[in-house]
Amino acid sequence: MANNHEQFKAFHDAIKATSTRRKTLKKNRDALRDKIKKYFKDNHSEYIQPSFYWQGSYAMYTLLNPIKDENGLGAYDLDDGVYFESDDINDRKSINWYHNKVFEAVKDHTDNGAEDIDPCVRVQYADGHHIDLAIYFLHTTEDKTMLAHRAEPWHESNPDEMIDWFSNECDDKTKLREIVRFMKAWCEYKRSEGTKMPSGCIMSMLTSKYYQWNDENRYDIAMRDILKNMYDDLSVEGHFHCWRPVAPYEDLFGNYTKSRKETFLKELKSFKEDAEKAIASKNPHDACIRWQKHFGNRFSCSTAKDVDEDASHQSFSGTIRGNSQYA
Repeated sequence: MANNHEQFKAFHDAIKATSTRRKTLKKNRDALRDKIKKYFKDNHSEYIQPSFYWQGSYAMYTLLNPIKDENGLGAYDLDDGVYFESDDINDRKSINWYHNKVFEAVKDHTDNGAEDIDPCVRVQYADGHHIDLAIYFLHTTEDKTMLAHRAEPWHESNPDEMIDWFSNECDDKTKLREIVRFMKAWCEYKRSEGTKMPSGCIMSMLTSKYYQWNDENRYDIAMRDILKNMYDDLSVEGHFHCWRPVAPYEDLFGNYTKSRKETFLKELKSFKEDAEKAIASKNPHDACIRWQKHFGNRFSCSTAKDVDEDASHQSFSGTIRGNSQYA
């Protein structure tokens, strides 16, 4: 049975965002927050002043180094929540009002500018990353957080509860964050090839749901088992769901078309089958190539031995038996 645990460890080092990168992103985030706070203080001092809550992959500690494009740029997709909090629902203004004001606050913050899109205000940076500013109204009387989404009515959304849920999952499941990074890196690589794949949020939920660790403490075996669990369940008629574990508890696969569902299941099946073949292989390098097929060249096979492990073991045993010292 081929062992590619070491190659997975090296891959993880390659895809995990460095502390230096995280500090840079945090600095950019804080500058945006200061800009928004100043705008509301200067222009709407009579209204609720905004507070903030970091969300998404940065807050969940699953942020990846992106795949670089031909210009050497990589797209980080970061999220920060802008909150307006009151115990009176009548203090809530229109969705458009919040979008317009936040956009006005940040539109000239970078040379690359900003855009107001349905779910958020997006600020673009020269190195290819962007920060999405999702806007919320927190009604403290009902303890209900509602998202200002341009294309939808006000609806409950609790990113802070999602982060708490994931943190608790990681407390109970060995190496869950690392496995999530692997699954997200797979989706990122397939997207770079032009295949539409699920979001990092969806992959985090699915990975946790189908999680399985192993007595050998190996990443490759864990990946094989999770991929098998995931495909074997999701491919069953009527089982293609991804339920958000916190409010509003919706099915994140609910808006998937038949074509998009079939595309994801096809990719998942291919990955599962290659994972099974990789583990069953006798040659670590051949097995590594199967993993690399789904992760791209960042998953290096340079350290994987290109030798049949059974043959190597037999050769070593023959050498021992043939040495008079041990006769």
